[in-house]
Amino acid sequence: ANQPAPPDFELADRDEETGKTVGWVPVGDGPEDCWHREAFENAGDGTFELLGPKIQGNVEGRAKHVLQSHSMAETYPTAPRTFDALRGWLDGQDIEGLVFHHPDGRMAKIKLRDFGLKRAR
Repeated sequence: ANQPAPPDFELADRDEETGKTVGWVPVGDGPEDCWHREAFENAGDGTFELLGPKIQGNVEGRAKHVLQSHSMAETYPTAPRTFDALRGWLDGQDIEGLVFHHPDGRMAKIKLRDFGLKRAR
């Protein structure tokens, strides 16, 4: 769905092939940001994923809203790197997807849904 970005949206990146944009919106003091504020209470430094009962179906089964540090994410060093092998490996996994880290700092995220797959539960 091509929805317009909020007025305070800060663009981080744009995929020229898909037209998809990624960016940030500041967390405010309105009711729409209450889950982020609740999670901030348990956060430290770094980058995080917002998880909790009111976030995207709560697939992680959290009892309260938290910011999960990306540095604590499970790693999969033996995950395949070819399209067909990666699709087969992801099929049946109980994960959202994988983030690949390049030594120069670049990162790429691929999700099960990019392959038409659903998370195993």
